[in-house]
Amino acid sequence: MTTAHHALTSQASDAAIDTACRMLRLPTMRAQAADTIARAEREGLSYAGFLAELLLAECEDRDRRRAERRIRAAHFPREKSLREFDYRANPNVDPAVIHSLASCDWIAKGYPLCLIGDSGTGKSHLLIALGTAAAMAGHRVRYTTAAALVNELVEAADDKQLGKTIARYGRVDLLEIDELGYLELDRRGAEMLFQVLTEREEKNSIAIASNEAFTGWSKTFTDPQLCAAIVDRLTFNATLIETGTESYRLARTKANAGMK
Repeated sequence: MTTAHHALTSQASDAAIDTACRMLRLPTMRAQAADTIARAEREGLSYAGFLAELLLAECEDRDRRRAERRIRAAHFPREKSLREFDYRANPNVDPAVIHSLASCDWIAKGYPLCLIGDSGTGKSHLLIALGTAAAMAGHRVRYTTAAALVNELVEAADDKQLGKTIARYGRVDLLEIDELGYLELDRRGAEMLFQVLTEREEKNSIAIASNEAFTGWSKTFTDPQLCAAIVDRLTFNATLIETGTESYRLARTKANAGMK
């Protein structure tokens, strides 16, 4: 039994490709088909070469869209990249260490990262930039401040949704908590934060940025035993980066204003 093949006109072929790409949800192939066909005819691409061009373009675009979705889901407050980080203005930060962290091996191992330093020394920049690199590499990332996280946990507890909320924060590959140590937490808030850390312990990575050295965390976590337990959770197998005490933002502001 044979199947009849009918040659399609150029116009009918274009319409068929358009329809098939819509049905198969191949937006990049649909958008690039006409240009790729024209180039294939002009450059004498083989059928396999032509098909490979379109398929690779679709795969690359899908990867890009997935990365964009992961970055949006992370809820970063602003865009920051590692390329923008000025190591000359932040001499305490070792570029080799940051380059190693950008490989995301520590996330695959579930290890913590602690960025400690005064305001304006690049902690949040590095936190967001490394989180962005992780999202682009395929990891699920969530950024939040310590105050926002504790407020969310308290509200969840009041609504009897604490378990679900803690589980949700436990599932992401990398949880980033910024501004830890800025505000004193009451015992209830500190205990809830501890539950999140325990949920993630030695399973999924956590990265924090704090303007206080660990010795000063007793001002944030007023219960000594709870404070010690939280520090223990965050420092076991951790990479510790001290960004220093001299504000890069202040120095740049003074430079722009011509101050000495």
